[in-house]
Amino acid sequence: MCLGMGLAYMGAFVTPEPNHLPVAVVGTGPETKVFARTVKDTAGDQLDVRTVASRTAAVDLLKSRDITGAYVLSAKTPELVVATAASDMGATAVEKVFTPVAGRQGVPLKVTDVAPPVSDDPTGQGLFFLLIALSIGSYASVAALGAAGAGLPLRIRALLAVGVSAVVSVIGAALAGPVFHLAHHDLASVWAMSWLYSAGILFIGVGLHTFLKRWTTLAMMVLFVMLNFTSSGGLFRPELQNGFFGTLHAFWNGAGFVEGIRSLLYFDRDGLSGNVGTLVAWLVIGLLVTAVAGAVERARARRAVREEPVPEPEPEMAEAEEELEESVAV
Repeated sequence: MCLGMGLAYMGAFVTPEPNHLPVAVVGTGPETKVFARTVKDTAGDQLDVRTVASRTAAVDLLKSRDITGAYVLSAKTPELVVATAASDMGATAVEKVFTPVAGRQGVPLKVTDVAPPVSDDPTGQGLFFLLIALSIGSYASVAALGAAGAGLPLRIRALLAVGVSAVVSVIGAALAGPVFHLAHHDLASVWAMSWLYSAGILFIGVGLHTFLKRWTTLAMMVLFVMLNFTSSGGLFRPELQNGFFGTLHAFWNGAGFVEGIRSLLYFDRDGLSGNVGTLVAWLVIGLLVTAVAGAVERARARRAVREEPVPEPEPEMAEAEEELEESVAV
């Protein structure tokens, strides 16, 4: 666990660098295209630069999270448009790219945030820590169910997983709402997504315990801490990470939860259906793993019954049976 956590967290978070970070240059005409090409040539693979005709189009791309920032060309008042709620670190990275550009023009750069996070979560990273709370509550409960409920039928353990995931999701909704005020609206939807996320982890864990036994905790740590937190986009979106974690971000359940809550709270549900689909897919995987585990446990029980040896009768009992048979015969 020590080695895995070190490799995962330090590999994902210690040296964040732009990796095909998508940005836009706003304007029309040859000057815009030359400027965009210059920025791209200077940045290399760190930036993916496109041009858009209007500031409105750039804002739409920001709110759909297709770009991280948009630079509006102007000789007197250049402007950088960002959406901090999508990624505070991403907005900071884009500002570092374009501030020197405006400086070479000898004019200050105006920064406009079109999707700021709530004042109770100024960096937008509260959702990442909500993810951690839900994850720990879920995978730690798997260890408890494995230890205390190993002798119970799998259907009982599955019902317990449903109940535990409900409790964990209620705690998550309380933390997001009345306790820390991360969610100023749609709290019921936050609870529902929290339940989908927690239930997926619990069913996967309950099913894996049939096969992995004491190694289940390590497997859950790998799946839902080492790979999950680092690819969630809660601190750094994939454009600030290497290709491995960026690839996981496309389908891992933590990314589905964090990006889904962002869509719900800040971006008018843009892309929400895909994020919910990711959480549902992980829950379905958990149900399938649990169903396979149930079939295996039933097969093991039948085999154990068939292989159970018939006990030999005690000598005294055998003599008593012989005497009884003789008496009946007489």
